[in-house]
Amino acid sequence: MIAFRNTRRHLLVATGAVLMLSGANSKSAPAAAKRDKRREEMNEKEVGAVEDLMREHGVIRRAILVYRNMAAKLRANPASLDPELLRRTATMFRAFGEDYHERQLEETHIFPLVKKTHGQAVGYVDILVAQHQRGREITDYVLTLTSKGAIGTGDAELLARALDGVEMMYAHHAAREDTVIFPAWKNVLSAHQLEEMGELFEEIEHKQFGKDGFDDAVAQIARIEEALGIADIAQFTPSPPPKG
Repeated sequence: MIAFRNTRRHLLVATGAVLMLSGANSKSAPAAAKRDKRREEMNEKEVGAVEDLMREHGVIRRAILVYRNMAAKLRANPASLDPELLRRTATMFRAFGEDYHERQLEETHIFPLVKKTHGQAVGYVDILVAQHQRGREITDYVLTLTSKGAIGTGDAELLARALDGVEMMYAHHAAREDTVIFPAWKNVLSAHQLEEMGELFEEIEHKQFGKDGFDDAVAQIARIEEALGIADIAQFTPSPPPKG
């Protein structure tokens, strides 16, 4: 029996089969507990390192969508923007996106290996690193402005442009990582090496945050979305196209 650790990288999947332990007495509480434990272990499905990286991109994309909403507010009425919500978003983006995902995973363990390969992925690495640095500069700018309180009209358009720039850059950036960089990285690793990298990434995450950083980041961005009124994604469903 293979026992997996109970972490976010192991998702329970529903199955219709019931695993029965031979010789177990269904009326025995200890035996029932053992059956439940074994059923849970056998129904676990491991989340791979690449999928995990892409889920982290999902958190980053949600922060970028918050930036888009705030850029629109800045242009429509700067006073309508709550600078504390923008500060919280940028703080989460820095801790989870920049300091953890970019620095400790991509720049330390993924990009150096991809740089040694051949093909399209190699040409992206230096550009992606430069974009990471530009993103950090913009995060510095956002944190500096929001530390002053309300955003003045003189800063509103400049800040909106900075948020627009982050959105455009990361839309292309994350798309290339998901479709070019991560597959190239995965292809040079054996199944065993890939599994080891997943465990290493998990260790780095817990060392960085002292807990499950992914779940915490998801919870943080969800609270910000709720405060902005963009948590219900049904509102973003477009109208039907014209008939003709």
